Amino acid sequence: MNTNKFVNRHVGISAEDIPSMLKAIGVSSVDELIDQTIPGNIRLKKPLNLPEPMTEREYAEHISELASKNEVFTSYIGMGWYDTVCPAPVQRNVFENPVWYTSYTPYQAEVSQGRLEALLNFQTVICELTGLPLANCSLLDEATAAAEAATMFHNTRSRTQIKAEANTLFVDEKVFASTLAVIHTRMIPQGIKIVVGDYKTFQFTPDIFGAIVQFPNSDGLIEDYKEFIAHANANETRVAVAADLMSLVLLTPPGEWGADVVFGSSQRFGIPMFYGGPSAAFFATKDDYKRTIPGRIIGISKDAYGHPAFRLALQTREQHIKREKATSNICTAQALLATMAGFYAVYHGAEGLKDIAGRIHSYTGFLAQELEKLGYKQLNKDFFDTLNIELPANISVDTLREIALECKVNLHYFEDNHIGISLDETTQTTDIGVLLYIFASAAGIEYTLKETVPNRTYFDTKYTRISEFLQEDVFKKYHTETELMRYITRLGRKDVSLAQSMISLGSCTMKLNPASTMLPMSRPEFMNIHPYAPEDQVEGYKELIENLCSYLAEITGFKGVTLQPNSGAAGEYTGLRIIRAYLESTGQGHRNIVLLPSSAHGTNPASAVQCGFTTVTVKCDDNGNIDLNDFRTKAEENKDNLAATMITYPSTHGIFEADIKEMGEIVHACGGQFYMDGANMNAQVGLTNPGTIGADVCHLNLHKTFSSPHGGGGPGVGPICVAEHLVPFLPSHPVLWNSDLNTVAAAPYGSAGILPIAYGYIRMLGTDGLTEVTKTAILNANYLAARLKDTYGIVYTGTTGHVGHELILECRNIKEKSNVDEGDISKRLMDFGYHAPTLSFPVHGTLMVEPTESESKAELDRFVEVMECIYKEIKEVEEGKASKEDNVLKNAPHPEYEMTADEWKHEYSRSKAAFPLEWLHDSKFWINVARVDNAYGDRNLIPTLCACDI
Repeated sequence: MNTNKFVNRHVGISAEDIPSMLKAIGVSSVDELIDQTIPGNIRLKKPLNLPEPMTEREYAEHISELASKNEVFTSYIGMGWYDTVCPAPVQRNVFENPVWYTSYTPYQAEVSQGRLEALLNFQTVICELTGLPLANCSLLDEATAAAEAATMFHNTRSRTQIKAEANTLFVDEKVFASTLAVIHTRMIPQGIKIVVGDYKTFQFTPDIFGAIVQFPNSDGLIEDYKEFIAHANANETRVAVAADLMSLVLLTPPGEWGADVVFGSSQRFGIPMFYGGPSAAFFATKDDYKRTIPGRIIGISKDAYGHPAFRLALQTREQHIKREKATSNICTAQALLATMAGFYAVYHGAEGLKDIAGRIHSYTGFLAQELEKLGYKQLNKDFFDTLNIELPANISVDTLREIALECKVNLHYFEDNHIGISLDETTQTTDIGVLLYIFASAAGIEYTLKETVPNRTYFDTKYTRISEFLQEDVFKKYHTETELMRYITRLGRKDVSLAQSMISLGSCTMKLNPASTMLPMSRPEFMNIHPYAPEDQVEGYKELIENLCSYLAEITGFKGVTLQPNSGAAGEYTGLRIIRAYLESTGQGHRNIVLLPSSAHGTNPASAVQCGFTTVTVKCDDNGNIDLNDFRTKAEENKDNLAATMITYPSTHGIFEADIKEMGEIVHACGGQFYMDGANMNAQVGLTNPGTIGADVCHLNLHKTFSSPHGGGGPGVGPICVAEHLVPFLPSHPVLWNSDLNTVAAAPYGSAGILPIAYGYIRMLGTDGLTEVTKTAILNANYLAARLKDTYGIVYTGTTGHVGHELILECRNIKEKSNVDEGDISKRLMDFGYHAPTLSFPVHGTLMVEPTESESKAELDRFVEVMECIYKEIKEVEEGKASKEDNVLKNAPHPEYEMTADEWKHEYSRSKAAFPLEWLHDSKFWINVARVDNAYGDRNLIPTLCACDI
C-alpha cells in the first residue's frame, strides 16, 4: 500500500478484496460493473480537471498556509456574532470527538440516548432562558428561524384571519439586516406581504397576522415591548422576538412579557464565530404550537419496561412523513452545535452564566461612562452589551477606523457616522484599555486605564430578570473539568456512531469524516473570524472559498456556485428560489407547478411548497423507475404553468434510470427547469454529473458526498450549483454585498467554518481518488445486494440487475409469514451493535442500505453475517421454533439492565438475546433502554428536564 495516498486511507476496500467481491456480483471488473450500472449516454467524456492530489502532510502544510492568511482581530462588530470561550473539555470531548460528530440524527432512540439527553439539556436551557415551555433542538441560524416563525404564524391563522385575508407580516426596522433579508426571500414566494417600520408608531390592522422584533435591537437598545404585544394580542396578531440568549441571563425573558415565539442564536454559548457558522439557532414557543413548531423536538417517554427514555417526539409534523404538508422542510439542523451549547450551560450552571453575562454588561457600562468622559455621546439609554456611539463633529470615522485597525480591532461602523461596540465573554480589562486608547487617540487625548471595572447594572431595573433558571441537578453537578469529561463520556457510550460500527442508512451517505480534514477546524484562524471582518483580514478564507467553488463547479458541470445554504433542505429551497427568480425575470413568473416522482425525499415537496409552488406527483413503475409516460403526460398537461421538475439521481430507489436525459428534455420542451437533487451525488462524482445529464441546477450535501460530519443532525452545508443562465440569481447578502437578492442564511457564506473539510477531501483525493471513491461506493452496494438477495431479496435493480450506491431490502413478505416487521429487524440490529438502515423509506415495509466507500470488506461481511443471523431468527418464528410474541426480534433491543437482572421471563436464553454471534463477546455494545414507547411519548409530551413521573 502506498501510504502517501490519502485515498488508500479513506477507501475501505483493498485491491486484494476486489476479486471475491466481483465474483459475488457476477462481473469480471469494477469497470464492467460501472458500465453496466450507469447509462453510457451520461458518462463523462474526459476526467475532471482538478488539482493533483495532496498527501495528508502536504495538505496539513497547505491549509496551515491558508489559515495564516487570515488575521484574527479582536471583534466588537456584534450583529449576531460574538467571540466566546468554548470550554476546553467541550471542544476536546465533543467537537473533536468522532463519537459525537459522526453520529446520525437520533431517529433510532435506543442507540441515541446520549445525544438525546444532551439535546434535551439544550432545550431545557432555551425554555428556561426564554420563559416559554416548548423548544426545538435547533434550527439553522437566527435569520432562518425568523422566517420559520413567520411561516408558523401564517399557517396557524384563525378562521377569522383567513377569511379576512390577514396576509401581512410586520417587521421592526431594528432587526438585523440579514434577518430581514431572509424574511424577504422566504415570505414573498408564499404571497406574504412585509411591512417594515417602527414598532413604537405602528398601528395594527386586521390584515396583520404576525410581528417580529429584536431584543435588544440591532442598535443594542433594550426596548420595552409590553405595550406593543398588548396591542398585537388585541388584534389577534402573534409576536416573535429575536433575542440575544446571553442577555436573557440578566433580562426579563420575552416569554414572561407575552411573546408567542422567542428565537435567536446560541452561538454565544461557547460556539466559535467560524466566519459566520455553524452555530445552533434556538426556537421556543407556547405549548399551543407543539404540532406546528418547525424542527425536531426531544421528548421524555418510557421504554417497554417503564424506564425513562428519550426520543424524537411528534415526528408526524416533519417533512419525511408529512411531505408537502409538513410544518417545515427542515431535515439537517445544528445538533452538534446545540449539544455543545447545552454542555456550555451544564459546565457553567446558572451562577456561572450570571457571572459571564454580568461581566459583559458591567464592562459595557463602564466603557460607556469612560467614553462619555472623553467627549463621545452614547445613545443607548438601556443596553446589555452593545453601545451606539455618536462621534463628535471633529472626529471622523476614517480616523477612528485607522487607529482601531492599527490596534487589531474591528468595530461596527454605521452609515450615519455612528460606531457600534459589542463586548463579549472574552473581553478583559486590558481590552477595555485598548478601546479607550483608540477613542482617546482619535480625540487627541492622552488616556490610561487606571481603575478597576465595578460590577454593577446599567439598565433600568424594570428590565431585570427575577425568575430563576437552570436549577436542575445536571446544571449543578458538572462544574469541574473532571466531572464534565466523565459526564460527556458516559453519554457518548450510549450512542452508536461510526466510531462503533457501520451506519448503513440509505440516502444518508454515512461515510468516514477523515481526521486530516477535520483538524483544521480547530485552528483559531478559522474559528475566531467574524463574518463581517474586512476582506483584507480573510484572505485565507477567500482563497479557500473561491477554490472550493471552482472545484464544485467542475465536479457538477455547472458555471456558478453558492455556499450560503446551511443544509441540504436549505439548498433545495435556494435552488427553487433561484428558478423562481429566473422565471420572473423572463416574464414567466406564473409558472408554479413542480413535478416530483413518488420516490422523492420528503424535503422536495416541503421545499417546493415553501417556495410557493404546487407539486404534482409522478408515478414510479414496478421496477422503481419514474414512469416516463406518466412523466410526459403530466409535463404536457401542465406545460403552460410548469416551473420545474426535481429528480434525485441516482434515484432514491438506488437506480441509475436510463431515461434521465429524456426527462430533462421533456421538461425543457414544456418551458420548465430541471432541478437535480444531489443527495445521491456520491454515486456520480467523476463518472457523470448534473451538467452532463442536462440539469439546470443542483444542490449538494457536503455532509454526505464530501465527507463533512452529520453531527447527530447537523451541521450541514447545501451548496447550489447552477447553469450559466441562473448565475445572476445566486444569493447575495445585505451586509457584505449590499444586496438582499435571494438571501437564504444569516451569514454570507453560511457555515463557512466547516468548508475546510470538503476542501481538504477534494484536495487530497484529486480526480482519480474521487472517481475511485464513487466506483467503490457502487461496488460495495452491489456486493451487499449480491450477498443478501437470496435471503431478504432486493426490491429494485437496474436493467442489468445491478443497484447504484444503495439497495432496498425486501421485508414485506417476512411480516406476512412471521409477524416480524422491518421495525423489529431494525431494533434487533442494535443487539449486534449496529444502527438500523433507513426504515420504510422510500418503500414502506423495507430497509434501505448504503454502505459507502469507506467501509472495509470485513465490516461488510460482518454486517451480512448479522443480517443472515437475524434472517435465521425470523425463520425460527416462521417455522414455529420460536414464539410469534416472545422472541428475540419482537423484544429487541435487550438492554443491559434486563440482561443482568436476576429474573428472566423470556422463552429464549440470555445468550441468544445478547450474544447470538461469537465475536460479540469481544465487542458488545450495551444498550441502556429497551424499546421506546413512541405513542406514549407523543401523547405525553415532556420537552424539558423535569421532576415529573413518567
